[in-house]
Amino acid sequence: MTVLTELHQDHVNLNKLLAVLQNKLERLKHGEMPNFILLADAVDYISNYADAYHHPREDEMYAYFSDAGEPELKEAIAQCCEDHRTLKQYSTELLEAVDCILNDAVVPMDQFVAKLEAFLDHQIDHLNLEEGTIFPLLDDMTTDEQWRELEQKLPKMDDPLFGEQQKERYIELYTELLQDMR
Repeated sequence: MTVLTELHQDHVNLNKLLAVLQNKLERLKHGEMPNFILLADAVDYISNYADAYHHPREDEMYAYFSDAGEPELKEAIAQCCEDHRTLKQYSTELLEAVDCILNDAVVPMDQFVAKLEAFLDHQIDHLNLEEGTIFPLLDDMTTDEQWRELEQKLPKMDDPLFGEQQKERYIELYTELLQDMR
């Protein structure tokens, strides 16, 4: 499995989770209250895995290929690296809002809905940039040798939600995700 294939699989998995959150958002807009603990777990997973492991792997990959000639690729990579910084901010703000709700602080639901919607929109736009522009360009212009060399430089980590052994804290999230996918 190549680095690009692994990152693509992370995106497939992340899209599954984002679809569940999108469903929760729509229910919230219709007055149903979601399981805020589960929602916090989902955002925590995205923050802890994507922000702490997945995005740094991508950033390392982008740095490795940064000298590639394509102006379109350089522009897309610059946007993507900026997205990685702003996505962390959206995750933090959403986690703070959920934490306030879980601690019985007054959080206007329209403000919470707006934060969740912004979080989802930015995540989806970011994935579309990578999957629709960056990954195809990299795939077209790179060699197997470059991928093997890059792979040696990147850290390995099992995905705590979609990996072989789900961590205990994500079991409820994983179960809910499987139920929502039916």
